[in-house]
Amino acid sequence: MSHLDLDLDAVTLTEQLVNIESVSQDERAIADAVEAALRPLDHLTVTRHGHTVVARTDLGRGERVVIAGHLDTVPVNDNLPARREGDLLHGLGTCDMKGGDAVILRLAKHVTEPNRDVTFILYEAEEIDAEFNGLTKLSASNPELMTGDFAILMEPSNAVVEAGCQGTLRVEVRTTGERAHSARSWKGVNAIHKASGILARLEQYDARRPVIDGLEYHEGLNAVFIRGGVAGNVLPDECVVEVNFRFAPDRSEAEAEQFVRDFFDGYDVTLTDSAPGALPGLDVPAAKAFVEAVGGEVNPKFGWTDVARFTGLGVPAVNFGPGDPMLAHKQEEHVPVEHIERCERLLRTWLGAGS
Repeated sequence: MSHLDLDLDAVTLTEQLVNIESVSQDERAIADAVEAALRPLDHLTVTRHGHTVVARTDLGRGERVVIAGHLDTVPVNDNLPARREGDLLHGLGTCDMKGGDAVILRLAKHVTEPNRDVTFILYEAEEIDAEFNGLTKLSASNPELMTGDFAILMEPSNAVVEAGCQGTLRVEVRTTGERAHSARSWKGVNAIHKASGILARLEQYDARRPVIDGLEYHEGLNAVFIRGGVAGNVLPDECVVEVNFRFAPDRSEAEAEQFVRDFFDGYDVTLTDSAPGALPGLDVPAAKAFVEAVGGEVNPKFGWTDVARFTGLGVPAVNFGPGDPMLAHKQEEHVPVEHIERCERLLRTWLGAGS
């Protein structure tokens, strides 16, 4: 079994984590290593749920915070093992998000008397369908382990706070026609040609930019796939434009779906996927204290992250982790050493453990 040394500095520990290959649904080895490193710590109660490991303090503090990170990565792309070059650590998962996991493990080991009770969650299968996600499973089997006054998801955010997240949904917008030989096209109706109206509406879309808790979100409505066609000499009788709507967290999933249906009024619209956004929740005391402790800078989160799962349980949550999210899933994925060190230092201070 791979061994993790939680007495190592967070950057070296990140390198250890990266070198335990953990592509989604192959997290047993890394979960075993995490569990083995945390089990001996007397100040924590440690439980295992599949390949998700939960460690909790129970000190009777007035607040409880949850700090979470996923253990899995996207598939290997000739970017293992990790390598350090100057101020950067390169390798699969350095940014998304084993740098954040290393910080979590360091906090779990060394902050033995936090000023708030803490639940640390290191979970499986974030990078694939929601049914496999460790937080999805935990919220169904043991939702009490995810509850708290505030949650921090250590997704890469350039080591500054990104609050909430936008929701996302996908729809299929369909046109129909009538097949005919292309040599006698006037005998049929070309469904692909009819789709031009869908694309014209998208071209004219004016993005809504609501301000929530002082943060400006920017919605987006875009065609992401288009399919249709039968043969090179046949008019197609169906064309489908797949559209992705990224909506601000002040809309519910139902409201977002209704907006899209109204936008494509007159067309056949089928909802294929949907996930709610998460409001920033910056008005709760623990969130305010956290933002102040890490420098006061807050940006809106434009992508979707698992903060929405905490919001669904009534737990305000933010993203705060080392690395540039634009590098996630890239072959050249890397993380600045300074980001890892800064995140650990600021979180230790916030939890009352100094630097």
